[in-house]
Amino acid sequence: MPSEEGANEVNQQDAVPAENKTEVKTSPVKKTKPVKMQLCRVLLLDGTEYEVELDKKAKGQQLFDMICDHLNLLEKDYFGITYRDPQDQKYWLDPLKEIRKQIKGGPWVFGFNVKFYPPDPSQLQEDITRYQLCLQIRDDILKGRLPCSFVTHALLGSYIVQSELGDYDPEEHSADYLSEFKFAPNQTKELEEKVMELHKTHKGQTPAEAELHYLENAKKLAMYGVDLHHAKDSEGVDIMLGVCANGLLIYRDRLRINRFAWPKILKISYKRSNFYIKIRPGEFEQFESTIGFKLPNHRAAKRLWKVCVEHHTFFRLVSPEPPPKSKILRLGSKFRYSGRTQHQTRQISALIDRPAPNFERTLSKRFSSKSMDAAPGYAPYREQNRPDLSKLPPDMSASADAVGAGKLPYADDVPPQGDEEEAAVQETVPPVAEPEVNGTETHAAPEEPAPPEELTNKVDDEIPNVENAVVDELESQVKHGGKALHVSHTNTHTCTPSLPLVVHTKVDS
Repeated sequence: MPSEEGANEVNQQDAVPAENKTEVKTSPVKKTKPVKMQLCRVLLLDGTEYEVELDKKAKGQQLFDMICDHLNLLEKDYFGITYRDPQDQKYWLDPLKEIRKQIKGGPWVFGFNVKFYPPDPSQLQEDITRYQLCLQIRDDILKGRLPCSFVTHALLGSYIVQSELGDYDPEEHSADYLSEFKFAPNQTKELEEKVMELHKTHKGQTPAEAELHYLENAKKLAMYGVDLHHAKDSEGVDIMLGVCANGLLIYRDRLRINRFAWPKILKISYKRSNFYIKIRPGEFEQFESTIGFKLPNHRAAKRLWKVCVEHHTFFRLVSPEPPPKSKILRLGSKFRYSGRTQHQTRQISALIDRPAPNFERTLSKRFSSKSMDAAPGYAPYREQNRPDLSKLPPDMSASADAVGAGKLPYADDVPPQGDEEEAAVQETVPPVAEPEVNGTETHAAPEEPAPPEELTNKVDDEIPNVENAVVDELESQVKHGGKALHVSHTNTHTCTPSLPLVVHTKVDS
């Protein structure tokens, strides 16, 4: 029991006058704002739609991860999310930025597409990844982005039929069993008959084997994985610039007039609506060559620059270039490719240890298949924004991300918005200190392995002999992409062309 003294102390404390007591005020509980959600519609490669609600402040990576989880896709670094601006121009969704800051107004409608076409699809670990790549190539063929000959259309079509229908059965498959399939943009009865003939020869192939054969033949096409951009040379002649795993390709009048492999390119840059590449001197040359191209506007030039930076980083580097740590005020964009490279992807994919996922191969590429134009909430494709297909070569239809065709307007009156950046590619002998090139701060990227065999002159093998003759004639002159291209010479040092270290530089002014 408490003592009497202790009890008296307690009573004295209770007897303290009320005016001497301090009141403890509790702060009011702050009301949390309700999370604003936004409905997203994503058109998948099989023609189906995936709908999900996201926080309006969500970043692109969150949506990308949800789509890959929905598709049960682990090798996801080859893919990306696309969206279109009010001018119907296609862009890749940046995974590190908020979606609302990239889509300014309008519904959140996206497409899930292959961003980096693997040069050797057989090195993909899972069938489900190869299936998604097959769907993308089918779409490229049907929309004219991947031109094929009659024989190639028939061969690829026969593998599609084998994958979806299995072995040919004369009792089950009638004479017109291929009438629903779409194999080519301009399909004929003769093509269907040829597909049927080849389908009979694929007896015993599983869907996965048929798709692998499909990819092995598709990867040999000259335009496989080429992202085309409309441009003009210095004389105003319409050309097309193609970005792929091997480097930068230049097309004019249905011919590829030049090819610049990534090791040959020292620097890629753009200023306003102009896009520039700096080329390493040849064996018997003393000067570097700078080639300029005119794009429709500065946004198109920046988009091409980004595509080049991403492709070079993904296919040529061991790991992405880290962002600059300097806190000094820098001009230009801070853009760097932030995903995994192909080297990293292959290493991680080799660790995949799960049973082959079961998935349904949908019969998507039929005459009733969906398109992005029919997606709910998607703005109709305005006729005035369509490229003038009559001015395009017949086997090079405008890609979905083309700015326009024919006579593209100059955009000198479009003010630049801090978008004057440069990215450079330079190969030197390791180890290398951080040099200064014309006052430019440089950042060395990790060592780059020797280019794999699939990154050799695969594209060259697919160009007709007549085209090769044109290329040889042009390269024997000055190797500057054609006489109409502007070439300026700067007296700078020559770098060893075949050694593995890659340096990205970024100009401050």
